[in-house]
Amino acid sequence: MTPPTHKNWIAVAFAEHVRIGRACGFMQVNHGKAEPLRQISPGDRIAYYSPSETFGGKDRLQAFTAIGVVKRGELYQVDTGEGFRPFRRDVLWSEVVEMPIRPLLGMLAFARDNPNWGYQLRFGLFEITEEDMRVIRQATVVMRAASVA
Repeated sequence: MTPPTHKNWIAVAFAEHVRIGRACGFMQVNHGKAEPLRQISPGDRIAYYSPSETFGGKDRLQAFTAIGVVKRGELYQVDTGEGFRPFRRDVLWSEVVEMPIRPLLGMLAFARDNPNWGYQLRFGLFEITEEDMRVIRQATVVMRAASVA
């Protein structure tokens, strides 16, 4: 069996920010820092985990909110105004339903039998196994029924 040529990642951001990235076709992590995005390559798969709906909000969400594949091209920097110049990568996002993480914890290698599973989420981006990405994808991606002619 040939190993995959891509990597799988979990990125962490508030749902409000993830939805903007999904709508506009990009991702950014760690408040727009470039270094984490340099680890990611075209063809890599990204799943976003959102601890809450809004930045600084008490509105706990703890759900996967996006999944996609990084497009060709390098990371780039944008000027969003007021001196904020985040780095981004373009992503082809799948249509998803937001899925709470708790029902999946026993199926995810990074969380299974690990009472401190949330610790690594604090880093904003970390690599996961192919199997973990499959579990997240099956739980979130909206599958459209094939139309019958």
